[in-house]
Amino acid sequence: MPSRIAGPRPDATGALATDGSGRRSTALRLLAASHPLPAAAVTLFAAALTAAADRGLAGAAATVGAVAVGQLSVGWCNDRADLGRDRAAGRRSKPLAAGTLRPRTVTCAAGLALLLCVPLSLAAGLAAGAVHLVAVAAAWAYNLRLKRTAVSWLPYALAFGLLPAFITLGLPGAPWPPAWLTAGAALLGASAHFANVLPDIEDDLATGVRGLPQRLGARRSACVATLLAVGSAAVLAFGPPGPVTAYGWTLLAMAAALAVLVGRSPAGRLPFLAVMGLAGADVALLVVQFKS
Repeated sequence: MPSRIAGPRPDATGALATDGSGRRSTALRLLAASHPLPAAAVTLFAAALTAAADRGLAGAAATVGAVAVGQLSVGWCNDRADLGRDRAAGRRSKPLAAGTLRPRTVTCAAGLALLLCVPLSLAAGLAAGAVHLVAVAAAWAYNLRLKRTAVSWLPYALAFGLLPAFITLGLPGAPWPPAWLTAGAALLGASAHFANVLPDIEDDLATGVRGLPQRLGARRSACVATLLAVGSAAVLAFGPPGPVTAYGWTLLAMAAALAVLVGRSPAGRLPFLAVMGLAGADVALLVVQFKS
């Protein structure tokens, strides 16, 4: 005979109650609904750039805090906006789609994080804060509308391209980053978009999401993701003044090998993993070049 277990209880809508120990469960489910891995990756990327720029403790705390809160708001917005499609696709791993988290809870969390992002962003400096808020607004626009259009890649390119500016504009004199650095980051962001949707293209099409990768299909999107990652590597290797570093040549060789690999086998999960691996290597070079 099943025993009664104390803890969260489903309400009339199937969402779990938050009294008692249920509050901890709600917090964990909120974390799961925030897309924690991409949010952590972008936040760590910003932290590495901030450390390379030597912003100081106060500046680093404001910058990294703003990025972290902004990413939480974007993740929660994404899951709330995709609730109907996630349910239709049977994505039970998502707390909202599984009914273990109330939609209102996620809506409030997204709005609160967005509000908190404003003062944290502006604490890094007026110009820097404005740039970061534009990047966050682009991500929200993607979630709410642009992911279903042919310009679905644009918010990714814009948000990633503006991230170095968010760091440098908080420095004395508020300098803009060099054009090659912005271009390399933007290409990296666009590549991440094409690679990120590869595993879910069929489900996306079935639920009415027709961004540019879905319109191109998995094979062509894998090739586009690869070309963009290769382009980012080339810009970051050849853009700075002076000779190309040993790491730059190594990255270019990796990019060429990846292009051949994806060209021969553009279907399946391998292109996604390979492109994301190259993107990680691009990030490392971006941080090194940013510091120099």
